[in-house]
Amino acid sequence: MRVSCYLLAGSLFLLGGCQSLDLSGKNDARDTEEDILLQEPTAKVEIQPEEIHFPVAATDVWQRLRDGMALPVPDIKRVNDYRNWYRKHPKHLEQVSARAEPYLHFIVEELDKRGLPLELALLPIVESAFDPMAYSHGAASGLWQFTTPMARYFGLKMNWWYDGRRDVPAATLAALDMMEYLYRKTGNNWLYAIAAYNTGEGRVLSAVQRNKKKGLETDFWSLDLPTETERYVPQLLALADVVRHSDDYGISLAPITNEAAIKVVDVGSQIDLALVAEAADMSLGELQALNPGFNRWATPPKGPHKLVLPVDRADAVAEALTAIPANERISWLRYEIKPGDSLSTIADRFHTTAAVIKSLNQLESNQIRAGKHLMVPASARAETQTLPQLASRPKGKVKLEYKVSDGDSLWLIAKKHSTSVNQLIKWNRLDAKGTIRPGQTLVLWQQSNTAADRLRKVNYKVRSGDSLARIAKKFKVKVADLINWNGLGKDKYLKPGQMLKLYVDVIEVSS
Repeated sequence: MRVSCYLLAGSLFLLGGCQSLDLSGKNDARDTEEDILLQEPTAKVEIQPEEIHFPVAATDVWQRLRDGMALPVPDIKRVNDYRNWYRKHPKHLEQVSARAEPYLHFIVEELDKRGLPLELALLPIVESAFDPMAYSHGAASGLWQFTTPMARYFGLKMNWWYDGRRDVPAATLAALDMMEYLYRKTGNNWLYAIAAYNTGEGRVLSAVQRNKKKGLETDFWSLDLPTETERYVPQLLALADVVRHSDDYGISLAPITNEAAIKVVDVGSQIDLALVAEAADMSLGELQALNPGFNRWATPPKGPHKLVLPVDRADAVAEALTAIPANERISWLRYEIKPGDSLSTIADRFHTTAAVIKSLNQLESNQIRAGKHLMVPASARAETQTLPQLASRPKGKVKLEYKVSDGDSLWLIAKKHSTSVNQLIKWNRLDAKGTIRPGQTLVLWQQSNTAADRLRKVNYKVRSGDSLARIAKKFKVKVADLINWNGLGKDKYLKPGQMLKLYVDVIEVSS
């Protein structure tokens, strides 16, 4: 049975950094629970046998969502503002619906198994716009925007090799575990639980207690919560209403077949992802797009070794991989230690860690001697040590076109597309100064149009005590880049509340 959808109750942990829309204006006139509760029927209606109609199974996941939605959507300003925004920006949902295609059926299936509101399948739109590589100023990552503490609490692994927050199936299960926890802790009230996912159960329950002491209503709409949270719940409800009535609103959601699109396969031991891609007859970029949780060229030595594959290839790939012995799943190099070498410098050279080399060679200390040999891991394809690459790419098979916008520079465009200014100048036959103008179309060449881009723009609000060096260290960027990105003066002084933009390497900042 699906859980009852009267929404009223609380939340535990702070999941910083959701991508929710920020519409100006705060509705001070609190709406009461009385406005939103479903009305019970006053009389039973007898249905004659010949009048019974059995529902037709939905063939489209979006229709399945519409059929299963049950949370009441109040006709109030806070909800209507977001409903109007989505209606005025139909392209946003059209783009997001296409991005959701590989994962939405999996999410809806899991919600159905647990009897949870299907509206929760739309939370990744609010949190990350269905971008598994999303990263926030609050260091939240992935489709469900988990912070590191909450990810670990709900069982997600994170290390140099892997970040479970970006592993869509794993993160989805953790997010639904968290939702069930919050629902129980907040007295079986879905509005409280959804609010708690954003701000923490402590804040929600404290707000309820404050209202009780003052003799005020304690429904969600009457609570005094952080502004972001007061917007978060209405945004989800408005989004659910827009999806439910998308045809009426003229919004085209890309059809998603109501069948599994992906399957999780456990390959049992560490394996080079290049071997998996070959077995699946996929490009490495296509494989990485389905498995954005892996930071490096192989699954972690100690797992997880679960791979997301297209459902129509998964069984054949799993069978093919069983024929590859464990000792042949990873390539190794015999490296002669040179004068001046250290474990860390060797690790950097081979895109691994000192701990991995130390463990592999059963070293008891960090001491190494020139002339001796070490075994180091190496990908079957040297260029795949980190997925995807950030280094400048040679001219590839895929031609991209980029329209120059106001404020663009060759440096920014090159950074966004993981290439160099010189390459842009060469590909577009620009003058030596690299002069460009708004509206101009530039050509870029990349090896694959499916490899996920590691760079994400982050808007960071300066806090008291912040410095450029401290911010740069937190996000693993250079001070010089911070100055460049934000056009800061020579004095480099920052003020609390000042907004900075950063271009963050999602994999490096989280590993």
